[in-house]
Amino acid sequence: MSSPHDFDFFHGEWDVHHRRLSDFLDPDSGWEEFEATNRCWSLFDGAANIDEMTVPGEGWQGLTLRLFDPAARVWSLNWSSSRSGKLFPPVVGRFGPDGRGEFHGDDTHDGKDVRVRFVWSGISPTTARWEQAFSVDGEKTWVTNWVMEFARRGSS
Repeated sequence: MSSPHDFDFFHGEWDVHHRRLSDFLDPDSGWEEFEATNRCWSLFDGAANIDEMTVPGEGWQGLTLRLFDPAARVWSLNWSSSRSGKLFPPVVGRFGPDGRGEFHGDDTHDGKDVRVRFVWSGISPTTARWEQAFSVDGEKTWVTNWVMEFARRGSS
């Protein structure tokens, strides 16, 4: 069952390796790779946090606002980028007993309705993995289109 402290592991500073499909809906479009730095801090005694990512080689920054709903015991993850200046629709979900977090939401990409899935896994004191996948067929199939591998700064 999720709790207000599920994302405590993420507080602090991280180096991030990105792998992203050139076309988020085409699994054969080829992968782009780039580096970033990330820092995350807690709000609301752990029931919220913000992280800010700087991607110097790509010329943009991003942020995620995470909010814990204590009544529903779920998190909403809300992403924005300096490229758009807009808050994307949230994905909502929780962590399971295995420590894997899965979050779903609805959005559009290139004019198509997509179901969005974020997965947090591989969580340790010095590592974490985030991935994004889109489905255009009602979750029958997914295209994993973005993966971030996090390494805590100073841990190597």
